Amino acid sequence: MTRTHKKVSYLPESKDRGHTPHSAAEAIGEVIKAFNGRWKLEILFHLFDGQLRRFSDLERAVPGISQKMLAQQLRQMEADGLVRRIVHAQVPPKVEYCLTDWGQALCPALDALLLWASRREGC
Repeated sequence: MTRTHKKVSYLPESKDRGHTPHSAAEAIGEVIKAFNGRWKLEILFHLFDGQLRRFSDLERAVPGISQKMLAQQLRQMEADGLVRRIVHAQVPPKVEYCLTDWGQALCPALDALLLWASRREGC
């Protein structure tokens, strides 16, 4: 097929052909709920480098977040399978966080959304 204009392109074909518009919207809605929260996206971006981060490092990296809110957001992301919590048995306690493989796989999708959002600014 030919395109009518160079800016017009075709959507990539879905690998999973079992989705209807309704089921696709529901699936994306569930994923968006996983990072629905004021601080979750910022926390995720601080973890995308693949390094282990201590709780105090994240607290310093996200200005304005309280300890209670950081703990709550990290617990929710851990329950959603985005973040792994590593507890070291020592005194004082040492807790580190990193992204799971599934959480790390979210990076290209968020980069694509960021690129998409930046295109709007040029309109």
